[in-house]
Amino acid sequence: MNNPLDNEHLNSAAPRKPGRRNVIVLGLVSMLNDMASEMAYPVIPLFLTGVLGAPATVVGVIEGVAEATANVLKLFSGWLSDRVRNRKRFVAAGYLLSALAKAALALSTVWGHVLGARFVDRFGKGVRTSARDALIAESVDAHEGGVAFGLHRALDTVGAVVGPLAALLLLSLYGNRYSLVFWIAAIPALLGVCLLLVAVREPVHQPHPHPLAFTLSVSRFGGRFRLFLLCNLLFMLGNSSDAFLLLRAQSLGASTEGVLLLYVAFNVVYASLSYPFGKLSDRYGKKGVLVFSFGVFALAYGGFAAAPCEAALWVLFPLYGVFMAMNEGVGKAYIAELVPEARRGTALGLFATLSGIAALASSVLAGFLWSAVGVPAPFWFGAACSATAGLLFAFFGGSREQPQAPENSDWGESAGSSSP
Repeated sequence: MNNPLDNEHLNSAAPRKPGRRNVIVLGLVSMLNDMASEMAYPVIPLFLTGVLGAPATVVGVIEGVAEATANVLKLFSGWLSDRVRNRKRFVAAGYLLSALAKAALALSTVWGHVLGARFVDRFGKGVRTSARDALIAESVDAHEGGVAFGLHRALDTVGAVVGPLAALLLLSLYGNRYSLVFWIAAIPALLGVCLLLVAVREPVHQPHPHPLAFTLSVSRFGGRFRLFLLCNLLFMLGNSSDAFLLLRAQSLGASTEGVLLLYVAFNVVYASLSYPFGKLSDRYGKKGVLVFSFGVFALAYGGFAAAPCEAALWVLFPLYGVFMAMNEGVGKAYIAELVPEARRGTALGLFATLSGIAALASSVLAGFLWSAVGVPAPFWFGAACSATAGLLFAFFGGSREQPQAPENSDWGESAGSSSP
């Protein structure tokens, strides 16, 4: 029979986690960076074609290189952060590179400079993302993962709402002074790096008995992780770029301003519901929320396929925001529960890399379906992929995990007790 005093000693000797402070600060850093990115991103195509005289094909090449860079690096940087056992270094370096890339955009005089700046920006994203997600998971207890990721996604998405609106305001006040937008975008990005360096604490890590070898194998992560990875790849095959949602809005008669407002409405719902759904997943199980999210996506994409008029979009874009709030943060929290802490960065990086590759394939396929079959075709295909993935995950994904948080627990209070 175990001695209670021995258990108490073991509990007191366990390293204390940084708690809610890390999660909130990382969320604010992401918000500032996303604000900067969303100020610059919509302006870059206009800058390339209207100021630097680049053809549309160059725009596609630059964005393809940028996104491929980020997706490939997420796996490698996640493994390296596992091996080094210091997540904060990777997160800070990644955000700093992205901040410097905004200033590099402002100095660009030929499209090759823009290519270099976008490469540096996405290089930074690839370096930081897996390490940041692992850092969030390791800052709180296991039963708080859903709400931690939900809060982070909510703050991050606030930046996605504010950024485009700030860019529109600057352009309306100062005309097409794109370089000014890039210079101003660098300010919140640099502020985010300073906030991270000052306020984020690195959790205490147990040393590895043996160095972690780099591998692409998923066998060591367990059957539930492999099944979720497979279901997600099937889902991502039908989850094409959000650009197709915007094109669908245009095809139904929405103006440029209307498309922008629909995108803002989507992000507002996404930001508002990420925290509640994260908390719900901690209490009642993450698998159930993820299964339901696949159904919501199928409903939304089916709606985009069958939408009869522009008015329907004001239901469909917020519904798509509901899906994002249920899926994005909860999925990362679910993975963090499935894999050991020592390989968490590798698992999250592998998930992000494979998802990015599948998303690239899905966008190419969606473009083909749009042109060869008809405008509704990519959305019907996406709905079918999501429904199938949800059913597979529901029936073969293992039993639903038991809720670990007490019924009357409050995440803020419990996490706050471990904050300095």
